[in-house]
Amino acid sequence: MTNTLSAPPPPRLAPREPSVAPVAGSSRDVRRLGLRKSFPFARLSGVFLLLAIWAAGSALGLIDERKLSAPWTVVATTFELISTGVLQQHIVASLARAVTGFAIGVVIGTALAVAAGLTRVGDALIDGPIQLKRAIPTLGLIPLLILWLGIGETFKITIIALGAIVTMYIQTHNSLTSIDNRYVELAEVLGLSRATFIRKVVLPGALPGFFLGLRLSITGAWLTLIVVESINAITGLGKMMFNAQNYGQSDVILVGLFVYGVFGLTSDALLRIAERRALSWRKTLAG
Repeated sequence: MTNTLSAPPPPRLAPREPSVAPVAGSSRDVRRLGLRKSFPFARLSGVFLLLAIWAAGSALGLIDERKLSAPWTVVATTFELISTGVLQQHIVASLARAVTGFAIGVVIGTALAVAAGLTRVGDALIDGPIQLKRAIPTLGLIPLLILWLGIGETFKITIIALGAIVTMYIQTHNSLTSIDNRYVELAEVLGLSRATFIRKVVLPGALPGFFLGLRLSITGAWLTLIVVESINAITGLGKMMFNAQNYGQSDVILVGLFVYGVFGLTSDALLRIAERRALSWRKTLAG
């Protein structure tokens, strides 16, 4: 009895914590597969690298000045052309042609895509000719259009607009016809009117293709502009570059290419901003 009362109490075991199996899909198990966050001016890093290689090659004498002028020579030529007003004159002429042809092409191409994408009659009448035109290079129509329109401003704007029409049509029409049929059936079940269906379902679904068409069309407009301005043009960046070619002025040619590059990057950046705001509801891999 005495030994039993004086014996030390048995040690208490610490309560065992229940083992919790990791839940699939929890925050610890998520492995991020998307792209990392972009750093500032990421898109210009490759451009700066090319400029550095060009400057180093010119400074070391590895690049022939007669074939590719040094960056500092191009900068000096740019200031000289600006001080004399020559560059501004050519830029205004090129911008007027590109913007006018691009605007006409966007309006006509989008209207044709909507008509062909939303009606069977429109699809039957419009899609075939557009696909036929798509198979024919726009620049291949130059001889025929010169015969019809001459070599004035109308001809140049028409060539730019034709390229934009086909690009806008293809991208917008593809987005319209690729809308998931389940959304159509849902709209029918909800009893939406056709106008509401177009406003709530069709137009948001077609916006990604529309903006892609805009970006491709503006790029095509700048490319076409160089060619058409070589045909009986008095002013324009393309004309300035072809005149420089005749006199072996590679620095002037590079000034023209630089301006084209600035216009192309600026217009594409503005369209990207507009696209991001218009499609803010969309979550993609790029963020």
